[in-house]
Amino acid sequence: MPWEKVTILSSRQTNKEIVRAIIELRETGLYQLKELLEAAKIAKSVFKYWNDRLPEEDHKETEIVQSIKEIVTESKERYGYRRVCLALKNRGFVVNHKKVLRLMRKYQLLCVKFKHRNRQYKSYKGKVGKVAKNTLSRRFKTDRPYQKVLTDVTQFNISASGEKLYLSPFMDAFSGEICTYKISRSPTLDIAIDPLKELIEHRPALDYRMTLHSDQGWHYQHKKWVKYLKRNKTFQSMSRKGNCLDNSPMENFFGLLKQEMFYGEQFTTYTELASAIHQYIDFYNHDRIKTKLKGMSPVNYRRHTFNKMA
Repeated sequence: MPWEKVTILSSRQTNKEIVRAIIELRETGLYQLKELLEAAKIAKSVFKYWNDRLPEEDHKETEIVQSIKEIVTESKERYGYRRVCLALKNRGFVVNHKKVLRLMRKYQLLCVKFKHRNRQYKSYKGKVGKVAKNTLSRRFKTDRPYQKVLTDVTQFNISASGEKLYLSPFMDAFSGEICTYKISRSPTLDIAIDPLKELIEHRPALDYRMTLHSDQGWHYQHKKWVKYLKRNKTFQSMSRKGNCLDNSPMENFFGLLKQEMFYGEQFTTYTELASAIHQYIDFYNHDRIKTKLKGMSPVNYRRHTFNKMA
């Protein structure tokens, strides 16, 4: 208990260490200074004397704690301690990840992970068109933007209204950026074709061909899909039947999306959920930093790479 800590320090440690403990307890926001001084049995003048003389590092920690709280708030409690450590570095604080973890535990700033599961949408309806080879073969890593793009469709169930929402995103394997996407009330062919057209139309001029990878869902076997890819000189690749690991980056994004903005929240309408997904994807692309992207967001990493290539 915090009070036990103050009592022990008041009887066994120096005034300097007692004051340091009081400062830590005040930062939790649970106690008033007057209460802590009474528990520690020291005068306010003694506290002020040592507080003014504490090493600069103690005050630096206060700044770090405040920055951590801001980062956690801005990310809507989605960041774990390693990502917070990177965000601190971007703000000019070089802090060991173990210290960040300790501070986040101390001030109850660790993110909450929900383990709910949503029934997955299955678009596979057997062989209804052309099934492409798995040319990607789990080789997702690439140093070129738009060289390997992944797609899939996922379903959200809105229990309050009984409605369903379907999301069809296209991810650049280079940075994890969601290049285009479409949200719909039903999983029609348009949910796959429309964002595909947008992707082809807005991608930059490339001196290499793009490979588009998906599962064997009926959307991706459809002749309209296949013809559009051929017409735009895009290679097609498909996962093996029933093997989600063949499209694992896309599956990981769906898991992250639902964990960070869907599970544990109460959405009452389709419109409300659609708005939340739009906001999250914008946050994911522009603000959510990744350790494997050198502490940058997907969009910043792509721009940084294009500037170097130019």
